Amino acid sequence: MDAKEFDLIIIGAGPAGCSAAVYGKRGGLNLLMLGGAYPGGQLLLTNEVENYPGFEIISGAEIIDKMHKQLSRLGVEITKEDVAKIEKNDNHFIVTSKNGSVYKALAVIAATGARARWLGAPGESKYRGKGVSACATCDGFFFRGKEVCVVGGGNTALEDALFLTHFAPKVHLIHRREGFRAEAATVQKVKENPKIQIHVNFVVDEILGDGEAVTGIRIKSVKEENKSENIDCKGVFIAVGYVPVTDVFKNAGVDLYDDGHIKTDARSRTNIRGLYAAGDCADPLYHQAIVAAGSGAKAAIEAVNFVNLCK
Repeated sequence: MDAKEFDLIIIGAGPAGCSAAVYGKRGGLNLLMLGGAYPGGQLLLTNEVENYPGFEIISGAEIIDKMHKQLSRLGVEITKEDVAKIEKNDNHFIVTSKNGSVYKALAVIAATGARARWLGAPGESKYRGKGVSACATCDGFFFRGKEVCVVGGGNTALEDALFLTHFAPKVHLIHRREGFRAEAATVQKVKENPKIQIHVNFVVDEILGDGEAVTGIRIKSVKEENKSENIDCKGVFIAVGYVPVTDVFKNAGVDLYDDGHIKTDARSRTNIRGLYAAGDCADPLYHQAIVAAGSGAKAAIEAVNFVNLCK
C-alpha cells in the first residue's frame, strides 16, 4: 500500500497533541493527527476543570471540543485511528494504523497520554463494567440513588467523589494513607461534604459481588493487623493513577523509563532523531492539561525546526 506523505504526524488528540498541531500548522507543516478511537484522552473524562487559564469552570470535554474545533478551522485532519507500528526508514518514519492505513513523515510527535491504573484486587476484573469503573463522569449516572465507593487519594479520586454525590446518597472514599495528594481546596470540599465518608489507612482487599454485579467491597487496615470491614455498595470507582500509553513506542526502539514514560531531553527529543514526545506519555509528575498543552507546543516548535532543516 502506498503511504500518504506528511511533514509531521502527531499521535494523540488530547491537550498535548492539539497544542502541537496548532504550532505545527502555524509553522507551515503539512501534518496529520492520529487521534485514536476516542480522540481527546483522559481530559474527556474530567467533569469540572477549575484550573485551566481563561475558564472559571469548564468540563474537560468542552476544552477538547474547543481545541478540535480550532484545529478544524486550521485545516488539521484528525482521524480515529490507533497506531499499530512505527518504523524509521532512512530519513522518514513509516506509521501503520491498526486498520491498515500507512503514513510517511519526516517527524513524529508522541502525545498518547495515559490510561487508568487498576488495583489488581480480587473481583476487580470480574466485575469491571458490572459495577467497577475507572470513569465516574462516564458511569456515575447509572448509580443514582445507590451507595458507591471511590478508591484513591489524588485530585481525580476526590473530584470523582464530589461528582458522585450528585447521584449517590452516600460516597465512601478509601485511601491507603492518612493524607491526601489532592489540592488543598479539593480536600476541604470533600471533608465538608456530608455525603462523603472518608476511610483512611485502608486498602481494598476484595470487590464483592453476587456473580452478576457488585454488592460491596472488603477493605483492610494498613496499620492494624487483622482489621477489616465490609462496605455495602453498588459501584466501585478506581482512581489510583495512570499508566502511560507507550507500548507502540517501546516496540519502535524508543527509550522508556521503568514505569513506561518516554525519555526526553529538555527539548522534547527522544533517542530517535525526529521523534518527539509531549504530555502525560512523557510526564510522570504533573498530569495537568495546561502542562500537557505547553509541552505540546515545545515539541512542535522543535519538530518545525527539524523538518525545515530536512527539506
